[in-house]
Parts: sequence; structure tokens; C-alpha cells
Amino acid sequence: MTVSVPRQADSPDEQSEPEGRRHRNRRRALTLLIIVLLIGVPAGYLVISANQSRDSGKDKEAKYSATGLTKGWPSRVQRRLYQIPIPVPSYKVAYYETNNWKTSRLYVQFETTKDNLDVFLKSIGADRDDLEADEVTINTRDQKITGWHFKGSGPWYGLVRKQKNPAPTQDIVVNLSDPDHPFVYAVSRTVP
Repeated sequence: MTVSVPRQADSPDEQSEPEGRRHRNRRRALTLLIIVLLIGVPAGYLVISANQSRDSGKDKEAKYSATGLTKGWPSRVQRRLYQIPIPVPSYKVAYYETNNWKTSRLYVQFETTKDNLDVFLKSIGADRDDLEADEVTINTRDQKITGWHFKGSGPWYGLVRKQKNPAPTQDIVVNLSDPDHPFVYAVSRTVP
């Protein structure tokens, strides 16, 4: 009779050792991957977001720290808020806006036609009879901010349109040296 010798079972260390190492290494790699994804991706996003925010802040700072007029039309919202309806067609349009806790101002200049000057004045509730000859209604402070000088060839006509808050008060000067193409300067200010 043949006696079979029972095969000795592998010790637990021998059998599970190679399999356990692979499993442990995979588990560690997976854990490392999860940590990288959970920490690295949001951290990368924060760095990118911070850089974009910083760049945006620099752009805004440059825009709002600029002084003087900017060539172009103010936005429709600005024109509506400050009640400066620039007529179409108008040329050499430029504007500048300042804001602080006390007063907000929109400075606008444009050249237009004599008919559109009447349209502009009518749209703000005035007419040519309200313009006073040789009257510069824009103060020295506002002239310095914009670089406007009202000492050259004229004739100069001025108008102050005061309104009850929250509607803006407007100081308007018109140069009629070329009656067919009057040049309008306006400062509209609101008190928040």
C-alpha cells in the first residue's frame, strides 16, 4: 500500500508574501493617486485662479487709475445713469468717469451738428435760449481732470441743469466757433 505523504501546506508567509506585496504596492499607489487628485488638482486650480484674479485686478487698476478722457462712447448704462444722451451722429466723442463715496461724475465731450445740438438740449430738458453767452459753467477742478481749456476761440455758452437727487446735475459748455459743428463739453454728477 502506498502511503501518501500529505503535502505540506505552504506557510502563510510563503503563500501570501508575494501576493501581499503586490496588493500593498497597488494600494499605496492608489492612495498616492487619490492624494494627488484630492490635493494637487484643487491646489493647481487655486494657483491658476489666483493668477487670473491678480491679472484682472491689475487691468482694472490700470483702467481706473487712468486720468483724462478716453476716446470712444460711454456705455449706454453710463449715458442713461448720468442722463447724457449723445446724439447720433456725433464725432470726436470722449469720456471719463470718476467714482468715490461722495460723488460720481461722467465727463463727456463730442462734436455734433447744429440740428443735433438742439436734439441734445431738448433731450435734457433745455433749449438754445437756456445757453448763456460767455458763461463757462464747468469748474476749474473738472477742467484740470479732463484737460479742458475754455480760453481759446469761442464763443462759449454755458448751462447748468440742476435736478433733485437722485437725478444728476449737469454742467454744460458749448463752443460755437463753428456754428454748423458745435462742440459740447458736459460734466454730469450724481450723489449716491
